[in-house]
Amino acid sequence: MKLPALGNRKPNPRRVGAIAMIVLAGGLAIFGVKESVRTWQMRRALDTMDRELTTLRARQAELARTVDRLRNDPLYVEQIAREQMGMVREGETVLKFPSQAQPKR
Repeated sequence: MKLPALGNRKPNPRRVGAIAMIVLAGGLAIFGVKESVRTWQMRRALDTMDRELTTLRARQAELARTVDRLRNDPLYVEQIAREQMGMVREGETVLKFPSQAQPKR
């Protein structure tokens, strides 16, 4: 019995087409999964940036209110000067009491 020579056979067009479709589908599936993961990571990063942006905008608004008060509210400036810088008006007497030490056990 003689085996047919492989080089003499013509490829079946249907078989070649099916193999090409399987290879193409596999490539698209791999590419699709890779891009889906990348899209998911980018959405997470975007959500994080949105939260940071919201926080920064709130902080900016708070600082703008503070600047406005410092420019236009003399009582606020006086409060800051007294509390943070320890300043007093001329003629005022400041009484400082020692803090109570914690009892030793």
